[in-house]
Amino acid sequence: MQNLDFGIIGNCRTAALVSKTGSIDWFCLPDFDSPSIFAALLDREKGGSFHFEVTDDYTITQQYHGHTNILLTRFESPGHGFIVFDYMPRYQTEANRYYMPPEIHRYIRVIKGQPTVRVVYDPQINYAREKVRHEIGNQYIKTHSEEDSEDKVYLYSSLDFEKVLNSEEMVLEDHHFFLLSYNQKLVTVDINRILLDYERTKVYWLNYVNRSRDYLQYNDMIKRSLLVLKLLSYQSSGAMLAAATTSLPESIGETRNWDYRFCWLRDASMSIDTLLFMKQRTAAERFISFVKKILKSSRDEPIQIMYGIRGEQTLTEETLDHLSGYENSRPVRIGNAAYHQVQNDSIGYLMDVIYKYYLYFPGTLDEVEEIWEIIRNMVRSVEAAWHKPDRSIWEFRTREMHFVFSKVMSWVAFDRASLIAELLHKDSYARKWREEADAIRSEVHEKGWNEELQCFTQAYGNRDYDSSLLLMQFYDFIAPDDERYVKTVKAIRENLYHEGLMYRYKAEDDFGIPTSSFTICTFWLIEALFMIGEREEAREIFEKMISYSNHVGLYSEDLDFHTKRQLGNFPQAYSHLAFINTAVLFSEEKELSKFIRP
Repeated sequence: MQNLDFGIIGNCRTAALVSKTGSIDWFCLPDFDSPSIFAALLDREKGGSFHFEVTDDYTITQQYHGHTNILLTRFESPGHGFIVFDYMPRYQTEANRYYMPPEIHRYIRVIKGQPTVRVVYDPQINYAREKVRHEIGNQYIKTHSEEDSEDKVYLYSSLDFEKVLNSEEMVLEDHHFFLLSYNQKLVTVDINRILLDYERTKVYWLNYVNRSRDYLQYNDMIKRSLLVLKLLSYQSSGAMLAAATTSLPESIGETRNWDYRFCWLRDASMSIDTLLFMKQRTAAERFISFVKKILKSSRDEPIQIMYGIRGEQTLTEETLDHLSGYENSRPVRIGNAAYHQVQNDSIGYLMDVIYKYYLYFPGTLDEVEEIWEIIRNMVRSVEAAWHKPDRSIWEFRTREMHFVFSKVMSWVAFDRASLIAELLHKDSYARKWREEADAIRSEVHEKGWNEELQCFTQAYGNRDYDSSLLLMQFYDFIAPDDERYVKTVKAIRENLYHEGLMYRYKAEDDFGIPTSSFTICTFWLIEALFMIGEREEAREIFEKMISYSNHVGLYSEDLDFHTKRQLGNFPQAYSHLAFINTAVLFSEEKELSKFIRP
């Protein structure tokens, strides 16, 4: 049984997953959504990987280098040992621009003896759809597709190229390096360059984390989740990815396998909301710029629920039938057909973030005016759609209903738009949008409440429970001490909480009844219980959730109810933002004055 025992490295352009034994099993070049060159994650036989083989007397352990995205894998036997430092360069240059090339650095530091190792370097270009050829030059190994010589990667190293390609034994008598690049390097590549980039990258991540809030409890785990969210941002546009992978199954052997290397307005807005709370203002500014760009480019078209990381509107879905899938869970998909779905909740999250942006980070007059135009267009979209059925937060592919949470988030869109209008002294807009918000709230209380079950239900007129309704208080639709909310939380816990984890719902969908737990839903339950006063139970569940992260503190999309193994795409922004949101409930923010003598 595989488990998602991986660390992630990246530089806000692309990312790679490195297994706990130091194997790069997933890496796309040059960007997050580009074809893979290593995809052993999705096919052990064909996908390709880059790893080290040592004898059985070695113990292999892995950890991050403090509060950075530099991953350390330690190989140690009784007499020999070395550490592999994996990272992707990211730092600011003198011109205040970011250096973030599409490449991985693997710095090998010998810590004792003279370790013997075999290197397995097996790049498979374009999702392993093409045969590759290696050419050894003076400075690098060039690997390219036999069909297209322009599709290539370069491997620089201080080790013997022939021995690397043939996976021959090599004795490490000194420190060494690998640099795997999408581009041919124009600077001298040697151990000094590797160490310089390592130090610069380390300082960048330490500075990034240092700008955020500090907590007395769970601080290291909060910072790890913060670093994950940063890695899932795309520097060039400001987009936020849902996850770094595609087609990791929600349940083994089933077909709930999706490509998450895109920007959902919902997921991204939630992530930005959390980053704003953690004092990461720049991420919010960049995301607002991304939203402005995509809304201006599609001004006369409906707002989509998701976009490509550069703002692409068409995300055609296809299957890669030559790949066996993670633990033979087919199909492997690239692209995502959900992009054309109608989900009436998506604008609400975005409006919530824009409101906070106005509230805390007012821009220049032209910026404010520009975003005001966008707000009005968004409100028109919600006005036209909120009373219609949709596919919901859960993206049902063949079913449309009047989902209660979609109505709640439509209320959020009008509520926040009205608050923004008040800030800008646009009183007529504020009154009009407040009336619309009040109408939605009244309808939800009338049609979304089931008197017999004594709770809000998934959709008007049905009897299904839904975890998303736990968020009603989070977005201020209802007070946490409101009797209806308290009863809803308890009913959802009673019916969807199973073996320490939450179902998102138990209703049958396009693929049957869900068989795994959606990780964020358990975090939602924790917060809901905390808010209604059930704080001991909330903390107990939270402590269990901490134990379900992997060996370096990362969370995927889903968890198996019985084994607690991680499933689904990885690492998942949803899960990490929710971890931060719940962890801070149980901790106290550090105040610098407490640690300074008067």
